[in-house]
Amino acid sequence: MYSEVNVEVEDGNLGRNSSVATHAQAKIGVSDVESSVPVLITNSMKPDDIKAKLGYSPLADACIDAVENGLQTIYAFPVKADVAGSTGDITHSGTGTGTASVKGEPNNTYDIVVNITETGNLNEGSFRYSIDGGNNFSDEYTIPLGGAFEMQYTGLTLEFTNTDASDGTKSFISGDAYSFSTTVPTVNNAHVLEAVEKLAAYNRMVEVCHIVGVSGKALWAALQGEAEEFLTMYKKPVIFLCEARACKSDETLDEYMAAMEAEKKGISSYFICVSLTYGTYMRKDLRIQNINMAGVISGLIGQAKESLSIGCVEEFPVSSAKLLKILPEGIENYNREFDNMKYTIFRQYDGKEDFYVSNGNVMASAGSDFQYVESVRVLNRIVRDVAAKAVDKIQTEIDPGGIESSIKAIEAYFNIAMEYCERDKIISSGEVTINTEGLNILRDETLDVEAVWVPMGTARVYNIKFAVSNPASSGGE
Repeated sequence: MYSEVNVEVEDGNLGRNSSVATHAQAKIGVSDVESSVPVLITNSMKPDDIKAKLGYSPLADACIDAVENGLQTIYAFPVKADVAGSTGDITHSGTGTGTASVKGEPNNTYDIVVNITETGNLNEGSFRYSIDGGNNFSDEYTIPLGGAFEMQYTGLTLEFTNTDASDGTKSFISGDAYSFSTTVPTVNNAHVLEAVEKLAAYNRMVEVCHIVGVSGKALWAALQGEAEEFLTMYKKPVIFLCEARACKSDETLDEYMAAMEAEKKGISSYFICVSLTYGTYMRKDLRIQNINMAGVISGLIGQAKESLSIGCVEEFPVSSAKLLKILPEGIENYNREFDNMKYTIFRQYDGKEDFYVSNGNVMASAGSDFQYVESVRVLNRIVRDVAAKAVDKIQTEIDPGGIESSIKAIEAYFNIAMEYCERDKIISSGEVTINTEGLNILRDETLDVEAVWVPMGTARVYNIKFAVSNPASSGGE
């Protein structure tokens, strides 16, 4: 008989009334860096350290957002882009007659602004540039003699060109600006899934795998199947954190809501979490960009104990000095609908300036015991820890003449995992039992094990009644 530990999750028990945690995560995303092994990112690294490892890439940005918001350990899987990013038309403001163009393929989404800071021609004038729309600028540089200037780490090269002026007029005039935007490079679903397979084979446990970049139903459905394999085949259950698309510029919010309702139909897995919120966010390196908030969500998960909702208002505010606004304007009026669709969104509460996760939703089916990230995290920890104890006991000798004592010893060993969970207050109580009814260990060589626990509760709604008291008059003489 092939020795194995088989796992199965029984869902719906709550409807019938009936070791040590790991907070490491994985991220899979576009980067021009080549690596045959995952790149280790830790919260001790500064943004420049992360960029040095992963380039100025979407993958690096997601890691920066996550470690800033509480995640300590990331295994980053760089994936080469299948579709290169593009650059838009250059807009020139000012009176200079010199021209600027751009070559190359962008490594990320940039809003480039080039400001002329000193009037002159090539090798005379000076400039500085910003990659985040003018919020932060580089040092000042002399316009190169040959006209070509490489914007480090972006994949782009600026090309300055003089214009002939017989009257001696300079081509580039102080105060002039040249601006353009780029689109992000993207990777196809097949290559994302190849990276997921590498994660499955990697000898590390992770809680969450963040798929960096916009994805949709096709990939979410594929990840449902991958999640089941991670659970049953590899005994390494993982939550896949994905990014929904943003509302298009030519799309009304009603149209967007209908489109996102259609996008999630057919997705029914408590291992899939989809971040919907986009916001204008100041990253740790002070770049201000419009981003999907999935990187921040992964950071909040990384700092929370397994049973605690990342929507806990006391514990997990996202400062309004960091998240400047949620996009597009007016989408907050649709928060209840998106939350009911099981997307994970950010919101504000009346009287509070900061932003909060509404609920750490997962795409679970109606009636599931595992509707939220925190309940799935508890499940996954118990699966990992109890399965690890079971591996230790593979091919353990059992005395048929003293089967009860042999089984009790194994049960006690398995229950160490539950005791740790109770100690860490991520469950109220729990027990692992082994069914001995009708057991013939000499014939079957198989033990049926059941792990059952009572979860911690979460106060999500308060019903407060207010009334004026009218005490009886005490009277007087």
